[in-house]
Amino acid sequence: MNRETLKAWVQASRPPFFVATLIPLTAGAVLAHRQDSFEVLPFALVLVASFLVHFATNISNDYFDHMQGTDAGESIGGSRVLQEGKITLTELGKAIILLYTVAALIGFYLVWTLKLWAILPLMALAFFSSLFYVAPPVRYGYHGLGELFVAINMGPVMVMGSNWVLLGRVDWSALPVSLPIGLMVALILYYQSLPDMETDEAAGKRTLAVRLGKRGARTVLAVFWTSIYASIAALTLAGYFSPIAWCTLLTLPLLIKVWRLVVSIRNWVELDFHGKYIRIFYFINGLILIAALF
Repeated sequence: MNRETLKAWVQASRPPFFVATLIPLTAGAVLAHRQDSFEVLPFALVLVASFLVHFATNISNDYFDHMQGTDAGESIGGSRVLQEGKITLTELGKAIILLYTVAALIGFYLVWTLKLWAILPLMALAFFSSLFYVAPPVRYGYHGLGELFVAINMGPVMVMGSNWVLLGRVDWSALPVSLPIGLMVALILYYQSLPDMETDEAAGKRTLAVRLGKRGARTVLAVFWTSIYASIAALTLAGYFSPIAWCTLLTLPLLIKVWRLVVSIRNWVELDFHGKYIRIFYFINGLILIAALF
């Protein structure tokens, strides 16, 4: 593989978004560590399998959105490797199969060796959500359900799944902890859909933002932020997080900056240039919440 090919696959993987997988898995591991139940190898395998699924999800979105024509024309969605001719559709399809296969083998290895048969439905949900976000016949992302599934998978499924593998049993106390994490990842997806509202609607992709329209989309953005901070505050007061979690309030200036952009920019395509602020918001708050679990 030459350097240009490698760069193309890195572009397809969309590395800035991998933090969305790292934070919830680490939170689950920290919760297990608090009960003196942490082993490096199982956690490393969980990380590898989850990152492979995340990679597969990203390129599956590229593959099926391209087939649907959603990423054509003036659309700015996806990694653009297909539109720029850096990777062929056939190569992308083979990579999707390979990534899911390797991730499944790692998952089944953990289930077999740790006797975690009861976790199989959770794995099945993760696979279903990963592939059928834009893949037919389900394509739930085209029906305004993307944020809901992302919140569930990147919150409860990942936090509790990681914790379950390390503990060897379900710990329901991990569920509340996962909620603000899931909401923050859903916020990333939601914000990323704002610049593509017009092209998504034209292609028949009825995302939540498209269904709401600009005014409604702004309102739901504020609801997301309020829900995130409210859940963190409630969980801190309830003792799930240590007082360190109050440091998440330090990220308010980031949201104020984004809000001003959303209100002032007339052409929302330009919001794509500012998505880094939402990812930074998530990364900083994720690290604070992990620290608040120790």
